[in-house]
Amino acid sequence: MKRAGCLLFVTVPVAVTAVVYLFSPAESGSRDGGSTTAAAQSQDQDARAAKEEAEREADDAAVASMPPGLAAPEKKELAQKIVTSAESATLDWRSQYGSIEDTGDGDGYTAGIVGFCTGTHDLLTLVERYTKDHPGNGLARYLPALREVDGTDSHEGLDPGFTAAWRAEARVEAFREAQETERDRVYFDPAVRLAKLDGLGTLGQFVYYDAMVLHGPDTDPDGFYGLRERAMEKADTPAQGGEEKAYLDIFLDVRREAMERAKGPDRDTSRIDTAQRRFLHDGNTDLDTPLQWQVYGETYRVP
Repeated sequence: MKRAGCLLFVTVPVAVTAVVYLFSPAESGSRDGGSTTAAAQSQDQDARAAKEEAEREADDAAVASMPPGLAAPEKKELAQKIVTSAESATLDWRSQYGSIEDTGDGDGYTAGIVGFCTGTHDLLTLVERYTKDHPGNGLARYLPALREVDGTDSHEGLDPGFTAAWRAEARVEAFREAQETERDRVYFDPAVRLAKLDGLGTLGQFVYYDAMVLHGPDTDPDGFYGLRERAMEKADTPAQGGEEKAYLDIFLDVRREAMERAKGPDRDTSRIDTAQRRFLHDGNTDLDTPLQWQVYGETYRVP
């Protein structure tokens, strides 16, 4: 997949400032005051953590009460077909477990069912998690090299054997399952969850998912979260009282601009123009079949 940059799995660091007091016995009151301040800061941090946890639980409950949407098995299958039509010119997404090539986009090798990349951290994470559960697999010996090339387009330490090793491992059922699990953990589940919280239906959930895959779950301006933030500056989500079609139109505009900015005005944006935008303008917010769309000049149909 073409991504804005390296994947950014966001954490919020807590900055701790170490203050060294040079004191005499007469300054013991200041020392006590420092202890009191530290205790207060700790209490504030605990309170914030408790609040965030309560908000997550409330969001979980809200999502659980909603219709399955794109997470329904038949809709999830359809979502993989639409994404794969844009990425690999086929509806048979299961044929892509063993796919691997360097497309020249600056992300190194692109491989597997959602285009895990050696340069964007997600392929490394996939192999690390897979190796933890299945030590001694055919890709484990490449972990040192994968860590070295992460964030670059380099093949150093991977050539000449990595592509063959990937294709061989893709014939192992456990690795196929690992690819699907990582796809869901990093891309599908977060996209669908957030879309539901934003008040979006099945089509909107797919729009978020496709954007998450293509642009990466990054917080930089052209990563998924950056794009969503820009769209929300221009239109309210349905959860904020906005109209769904108007918000999705804006979100797709923002995505299109990001794609052109990354690769130039000649970048093919048909995955938006003659696929997702078509579904939206047809009013097919539930992604009902039969479905027809075009990507890169090819027509695809799901009966």
